[in-house]
Amino acid sequence: MQNFITINGVQLPQPKRGLGLHIATLVDSARNSRGVVVGQKIGRDQQKIENVEWGVLTAKEWGDILKILDANFYVMVTYPDMVTGRWITRKMYCGDRTAEVFKIDKNTGLPTHYASCKVNFIDVGE
Repeated sequence: MQNFITINGVQLPQPKRGLGLHIATLVDSARNSRGVVVGQKIGRDQQKIENVEWGVLTAKEWGDILKILDANFYVMVTYPDMVTGRWITRKMYCGDRTAEVFKIDKNTGLPTHYASCKVNFIDVGE
């Protein structure tokens, strides 16, 4: 079964409920001499995947996701398209990545688990 989000061919763990799928229509517009908006759609609609969040991930799981995003500014993201009801792959970049330290190894002092691991993906329009 296809996971909800795949980055560069790597299936990510199932995210928490509450992520948002957004579609933006870009418009080149101005007002004419009568003050009426005149414009037209430019390019294709672009999509954004917001609030991709995992409740708890191991340090390795979160680190693996971050390594993919660190190695590539642009990534190919596969996710469900609301318009067609099918899988779509788009070139995107990620926004801020945040997490909370959840568990710490008593011997090393390093985190073993992170909570509220979050990222956003923004369509580049290609």
